[in-house]
Amino acid sequence: MDQIQGVLKDYFQAWNEGLTSKNGDGIRKYMSKKFVGYWANSEIDQPDPYYFDYDLNEVLKQMDHAEKSFEVASIIERKNERLVVGRETNVINGKPFTAQCMFVWRKEDGEWKLLREYIELER
Repeated sequence: MDQIQGVLKDYFQAWNEGLTSKNGDGIRKYMSKKFVGYWANSEIDQPDPYYFDYDLNEVLKQMDHAEKSFEVASIIERKNERLVVGRETNVINGKPFTAQCMFVWRKEDGEWKLLREYIELER
């Protein structure tokens, strides 16, 4: 269990570095080539999926003076995967935006890769 917690710490550190540099390469190295994500809020009935090749650099450019953190609520072990549930906070220009998240991490060629993510903004 400690290994996936270390991966999560490094993953969110990569996000914070990407938010500063506006370069998503460090983030993308944690993602499976089969990655699919879903992001929604209370005004979206059916979110559109995004995939490994989405324009991460453009997303980073939209967030100035930003920092991301994550609090783990639970980690469930599955065969070759870890299901991680928790709360993500993005502080953008001093204003916090929180979301409930579920991540599915899979071991691929000896490394943990993010296979799926579901992000639901709390507002």
